[in-house]
Amino acid sequence: QVQLVESGGELVQAGGSLRLSCVASGRTFSRYTMGWFRQAPGKEREFVAAISWSGSGTEYAASVEGRFTISRDNAKSTVYLQMNTLKPEDTALYYCAASSGSRLSRRLNDFGSWGQGTQVTVSS
Repeated sequence: QVQLVESGGELVQAGGSLRLSCVASGRTFSRYTMGWFRQAPGKEREFVAAISWSGSGTEYAASVEGRFTISRDNAKSTVYLQMNTLKPEDTALYYCAASSGSRLSRRLNDFGSWGQGTQVTVSS
């Protein structure tokens, strides 16, 4: 498995921007499909975005399409989530996850490695 550590979460006003980072260690990062998920209090964990091992393929949840951008730097073993035009409903604990599968996926069960999460709070 790969170990994942997220950072970049903080309190921000609505309309603002944040960039989350996730650094991987332990295995060859470039072999993994990477994803971001989030979980708000009292809600289930949900898919946010995913990126293929090469970075050429991406997928987004409808709720963040056009506002969030996922990217990766394989040389730095890091995946990013650029979040723009943040809304109060984006408030959640954001998790980075890695999948050894070759296809992009939105399913939690396809991701075998998870970070501890970084808190994003958007005030209105």
